[in-house]
Amino acid sequence: MAAGIDDVARAAGVSTATVSRALRGLPNVNAATRDRVRVVAEELGYVASPSAASLASGRTRTIGLISPFINRWFFSNVIEGAERALRAQGFDVLLYTFEIDRSAGRAYRVDPSVLRRRVDGILVVGLPLEEDEVRALQGLGYPIVCVGWGGYGIVTVRLDDRGTAQAATRHLLGLGHRRIAHISGAPDDVSPWSPPVDRAAGWREAMREAGIEPGPELEVHGHFDTAGGRESLHELMARAPDVTAVFASSDEMAMGAILGLRDLGLRVPEDVSVIGVDGHDMGELVGLTTMAQAADEQGAAAARLVLDMIGGYAAPKEVVYPTELVQRSSTGPPPPLAPGARRARPVRRAG
Repeated sequence: MAAGIDDVARAAGVSTATVSRALRGLPNVNAATRDRVRVVAEELGYVASPSAASLASGRTRTIGLISPFINRWFFSNVIEGAERALRAQGFDVLLYTFEIDRSAGRAYRVDPSVLRRRVDGILVVGLPLEEDEVRALQGLGYPIVCVGWGGYGIVTVRLDDRGTAQAATRHLLGLGHRRIAHISGAPDDVSPWSPPVDRAAGWREAMREAGIEPGPELEVHGHFDTAGGRESLHELMARAPDVTAVFASSDEMAMGAILGLRDLGLRVPEDVSVIGVDGHDMGELVGLTTMAQAADEQGAAAARLVLDMIGGYAAPKEVVYPTELVQRSSTGPPPPLAPGARRARPVRRAG
């Protein structure tokens, strides 16, 4: 007969609960005990049954993952990173996703009942939740971790969004640009924990540090997709044709902006420079300068945090990831002034 968990426990000199925790990679088992249990299990030919382990523990070994998109770069990479980390620990993912219409917004609210008794923890990827939605999810009693968005005391894995925007804008300022526009997310996104809100704030701060007051004509909304970036670029150049550089809050919007500039017969970077945020796989093909992030690592970190919380460990309030400037051919110095033309002068601020 095949060895059972009781046989492994007796041979290793530990309880069956310790065998279960050691073989599933859960916390509260020291390294020496974990190694001893694994060696004994291998010698006896014991293979844990996931279904039996779930029945014994009363857990589903499944993590609910809520995401508004699966076909956009950031979301797909976070989901892949989280799923890989969870699978390595014997957990499955229950994906709860829905599309957001950028003209109508989110059609319905998150319904926590679809996750009740089906998961052991919840990951929320890039979705600004309303306070009542957060409270409803917390009412399920499962650990919750957010990626790319936070608030209301939820454990969060995110970028240094403000610092990222400042670095991108300073890169353009360092090249000599002064009329620097910003393509943000949706106009109705005003949450103080939202990446586009922080990135817009970082852009403004870097501009003001350089003595330049960014007027409202320099900010447009691209809805975080390529089509939105293209459309918003047309709107931007119609109302601020002297713009020489664009900072977009995502690479997809930045690539849309490049397409929009080509529509208008403008060259990148000779006429207008463009920088994005992400490190999108397609960015290198178009020579896009970007503030690169490790989205898959953020997903994996969030997965590890939720597993730690399931195991009874306290999690940090937030884990903040940096970005790295990847300079390519989409940014360069501003075009030379035409004879008699004048660049916008820095605005002197009081104090």
